[in-house]
Amino acid sequence: MNFIKQLFAIESKPKRGLMALEWVVLAYTLLTLCVALFTYTELQNPDAMIWGRVRVVAMTAALWVVYRLVPCRLTRLVRIVAQMSLLAWWYPDTYELNRMFSNLDHVFCGWEQNIFGCQPALTFVKTMPWAVVSELMSMGYASYYPMIALTVLFYFCCRYNEFERAALVVMASFFVYYIVFIFVPVAGPTFYYKAVGLDNIVQGVFPAVGDYFNTHTECLPTPGYEQGLFYGLVEDAKAAGERPTAAFPSSHVGIATVCMLLAAHTRQRKLVLLMLPFYIFLCFSTVYIQAHYAIDALAGLVSGCLLYTVLMWLSWGEMKKNR
Repeated sequence: MNFIKQLFAIESKPKRGLMALEWVVLAYTLLTLCVALFTYTELQNPDAMIWGRVRVVAMTAALWVVYRLVPCRLTRLVRIVAQMSLLAWWYPDTYELNRMFSNLDHVFCGWEQNIFGCQPALTFVKTMPWAVVSELMSMGYASYYPMIALTVLFYFCCRYNEFERAALVVMASFFVYYIVFIFVPVAGPTFYYKAVGLDNIVQGVFPAVGDYFNTHTECLPTPGYEQGLFYGLVEDAKAAGERPTAAFPSSHVGIATVCMLLAAHTRQRKLVLLMLPFYIFLCFSTVYIQAHYAIDALAGLVSGCLLYTVLMWLSWGEMKKNR
């Protein structure tokens, strides 16, 4: 009951301007708008992209007005949840922008071969084809968004003074990855293997595909136990919004790493132990289901740690203002 009262209690010192998270959203909106305008004639859906950004700005302004009229925890939460819910909209947007550049999968596939002496995305599932392993991998991959939601909501419910900071770190991390995805166009094994054929991959032949993914979005079916519950969830997610983009670095591994470090920051051992097995399975699953090369996953791990460290340091001042 006390928690519900706090949700609707009018704040004595409401925030006047935009949250740091909203400024990050607007900065990314402006950056990608500039890219879209400079490459207008080369884009497939430039008008939709531009008007989409206008709607994002309008939504941000409208939610700010609502909060100013009713400044409480609930309206503050709505502002942040609304922005985070748009991440699914921003993701395929990277595909619209990065297909202006030549695909780089042949380069990353070659690096993979040189480093590991094989293609881990192929050998992993062949080494462990069992149904239980397949389901654990798919479960880990499907736990991505629940892990993000759990982390942010835990801060809202139990660490409110750092809630905005945690949401900022997660959102800013996403946008850093999205910027990399735009300018480093790597589709990932499931798309590249399908495009060039598994025979070439097995023989160590990695041809460049240029702008092939401008007009082709076909991918391999997820390997593993096809009758599995979590396998079906992964396949449904791929069918709903997967694009030949966002392979390097693995944002699944990177953002999950950020969430794990945020969980550790709370010093709540139960929260960390709850998330840990899902995190481990998620990291391995990105390669097992052929969404990423192994170097993508490793880069996601390293970049996630770096983003957490840098963004927590940069957001320290913002957190002190909200106390």
